[in-house]
Amino acid sequence: MIWWCKARAVPAVTAALAGTFALGLLLGDGELPVPALRGRAGHFLVAHVITLIPAVFLLYGLGRGDLRTETVAGRFLRGWDVALTLGVAVTGTAVGALAYAAGQGDLTLVIARDTAGYLGLALLLHPLVGHRPAAAALAVVPLLCSATGWNPDGRPEPWAWPLHPAGSAYALAGVALTVLAGTSCALLRRHPVTEQRVLAV
Repeated sequence: MIWWCKARAVPAVTAALAGTFALGLLLGDGELPVPALRGRAGHFLVAHVITLIPAVFLLYGLGRGDLRTETVAGRFLRGWDVALTLGVAVTGTAVGALAYAAGQGDLTLVIARDTAGYLGLALLLHPLVGHRPAAAALAVVPLLCSATGWNPDGRPEPWAWPLHPAGSAYALAGVALTVLAGTSCALLRRHPVTEQRVLAV
């Protein structure tokens, strides 16, 4: 267990989550000037980008494991990886709810929701493409949403869940489906990058 925590950089992931909320409370309602390629641009906030941080650190940890050992014991360790991801998402949700109850505003709920969504995307992409391409793909998501995720009236499209306000049912459904898909993919799909590297050894 200690080896796994070190390999997965659990302290760094925890610190990234804490730092995301700290930055979110300080800077999260600031707007970023990203032009919209379609529709009328709405409010694209710093919070829509910084919520990537825990997922990027998670991917960094997932990429540090011993490939040969983890392939032999893949299902058990993948279960731990999923448990870590869901634990971070639940912790973030709890922190967001507590901050909202303490009067910090709707932004804390948006930070918690988007953090969980990006963690789900990390779980989904990591078995498919590996940790480095997955991190790069994650970084594109908020920019893609900002560029193409607006209606002509300035409201976010249903699929652009990072842009939605805190109470959006579309965003909650999108995040829930993303986490479910990521969990299923992480538990059931073999990691092609890992297999190729192990076979080459």
